[in-house]
Amino acid sequence: MDPAPPTPPSADPAPRTLRVDGDVVRTVDQARLPFEHVELVLADAAGCARAITTMQVRGAPLIGAVAGFGLAFALRAADDDAALDAAVARLASTRPTAVNLRWALERIRAVVRPLPPGSRAVAARAEAIAIAEEDIAINRAIGVHGAAMLRGAAVRRAADGRPVGPGAPLQVLTHCNAGRLAAVAHGTALAPLYTLHAAGVPLHVWVDETRPRNQGASLTAWELADAGVPCTVIADNAGGQLMREGRVDAAIVGCDRVARNGDVANKIGTYLKALAARDAGVPFWVACPTPTIDAAMPDGAAIPIEARDPRELTHASGRAGDGRVVEVRLVPDGVAAFNPAFDVTPARLVDALVTEHGVVSADAAGVARALRAAGRALAD
Repeated sequence: MDPAPPTPPSADPAPRTLRVDGDVVRTVDQARLPFEHVELVLADAAGCARAITTMQVRGAPLIGAVAGFGLAFALRAADDDAALDAAVARLASTRPTAVNLRWALERIRAVVRPLPPGSRAVAARAEAIAIAEEDIAINRAIGVHGAAMLRGAAVRRAADGRPVGPGAPLQVLTHCNAGRLAAVAHGTALAPLYTLHAAGVPLHVWVDETRPRNQGASLTAWELADAGVPCTVIADNAGGQLMREGRVDAAIVGCDRVARNGDVANKIGTYLKALAARDAGVPFWVACPTPTIDAAMPDGAAIPIEARDPRELTHASGRAGDGRVVEVRLVPDGVAAFNPAFDVTPARLVDALVTEHGVVSADAAGVARALRAAGRALAD
């Protein structure tokens, strides 16, 4: 096998969750965080599929990028039309809700399908690299637009007579993990926070624990602390009370799929946060890369909701007093559990979608505007 061509370096200085290293892809094994920081090396399609399924890699933008490299790996072994379609189907089946995964696979398939066998693997790798580099640029832009929105929240805080400045930071609530661990770099919902933090704007993040996999407590808190951003983990059910007490200036979350009418699929529990925010008068924003918009999906009712292993709900892992990471059972033996991984927040509860092309309304007109800016057709 010929060695892979060199990977063009990114000019972006942000820490990268995913790195291309010759014939392999290196990332973080997120299933081992926050207690162990272990590098995960992906070298074939089966490894990429397994990493996505077991949530060693997760987050809509990141699994799209990893699936793209998985397809390129698969085509190194066989790249005829049947092998191409089989690899796309296998990788697409790993996570049904997050649309970035299928978007990346279909984009690469469209590039390589016209090419003759023997040249497809190299072209697929190049397109996967392009997708990863574009993700960095997309999330950096979301950080800029979202930071401007959050600065507006700080202005409103001052107008309401509440203290601002040192000792009274901007208070932001987030749910699940939509930071750099969920993307190639920067993240989506956390990108604006990193932008403000780098600019010296005082802020504090309320981090929902995000049961059942605890992506907030395990991942968001880990990466915010690593970046020096002040944060506090709260129980999932505490956010509504904090908003009611006026202790949250804005809520911002990521998304796994956005329908044509602006309905948002995101981690289970997002819908409840949006309801509480609307009742408390707290702005509720969704960081929305345009690849996460599914132009073929008319509304949230049509979005497939992944049901995951009930064991994620009935058991939990943590670090024991002696330092060992152990798993414990949380519910009585023999009791059934149901574990939907996502819910749908109606567009009417979303105050804005923050895209890489700017802030748009969470409705059909706003989604169409975002798609046009991205050069995509409404019915693609």
